[in-house]
Amino acid sequence: MKRHLTRVVRLFFTGIILVMLVVFATKVNWHSTWAAIQDSSISILLLAAAVNLFSLGLKGVRWWIFLRPIGAPSLFLALRATFAGAGLNNVLVANSGEAARVIFVSRAAHITSAKVLATLALERLFELIGYVVMLALAVSFLPLPPVLERTRPFAWFALALIAGFLIYLVRRPESPDQIIASTEIGWRAKTRQYGRRFMQALAGISTGPRFGAALALSVAIWALQLATYALTAEAAHFPIPLVGTVAAILAVNIGFAIRATPGNVGVFQMLYAATTTAFGLDENQAIAVAFLIQTQQILPVTILGIALAPEFIFQKRRKAARPDNLLPDEPVLEKTVVSG
Repeated sequence: MKRHLTRVVRLFFTGIILVMLVVFATKVNWHSTWAAIQDSSISILLLAAAVNLFSLGLKGVRWWIFLRPIGAPSLFLALRATFAGAGLNNVLVANSGEAARVIFVSRAAHITSAKVLATLALERLFELIGYVVMLALAVSFLPLPPVLERTRPFAWFALALIAGFLIYLVRRPESPDQIIASTEIGWRAKTRQYGRRFMQALAGISTGPRFGAALALSVAIWALQLATYALTAEAAHFPIPLVGTVAAILAVNIGFAIRATPGNVGVFQMLYAATTTAFGLDENQAIAVAFLIQTQQILPVTILGIALAPEFIFQKRRKAARPDNLLPDEPVLEKTVVSG
């Protein structure tokens, strides 16, 4: 019953979003938008695409920082899974690629999925932290539209809350008796065991040096995304100021954890246009820039994801024994500092 209600609610909100997109599409001058796309600079667009790919590569490095201590030292594996997962996110809804890359790394490195999921949870947390840091600084020091300025107290509260949570993870004592053998059967018992393995792995990889490296990478990743947006606008001769680019990237990523459409196509254009027109810019040209940004984020990433991990994209899931069921007693991870 609960699952059915969740599905109904999801379909309801998806329907609302689709109606909004249809209404938005009817108001767009597609002839002007296409003309702006055709008039853009190819060389600058290629540079923007390269910057975007580099930022995605840094996301793979950030994940690798947390994968190393659980027994997955291959940077190439982390990069393959990151690009393949991003490629799947571009063609599926609800960030399905994130769950798929947990399975991919778990099987490739022969590590229980609970451990891999813990590393991915931290990697995604630092994606959020980078966004919140940028939001808090922007709403405090830049003249943003009122809708974004009103988020100032929430941004700083979220930043303080996240800082407290990170301190808790670093200082949280490890318990050797946290994972114990169990003769219980059934999905509830298995879920409890999985949750314990997840929390043990989370505690084992949470250290100050790793968090510091992940935070530095997060700031660099968001800075590169900002550069991607600015370069694309320049390629399309879109006279948006830096503050406008900051406002746009904040607005379109407010719901980055949830994708209402594959690749958020349509929703992205609507939010980007609504934000940039607040700075007195042309809506049709803004939509053209938004399409160019997403073209760079979808096509090269998806092609690279398929090239780096074709078996991840196309191979059907094989029926195999789950490592989580075979390893009820796992040793506690040591909090070793990553070097290099």
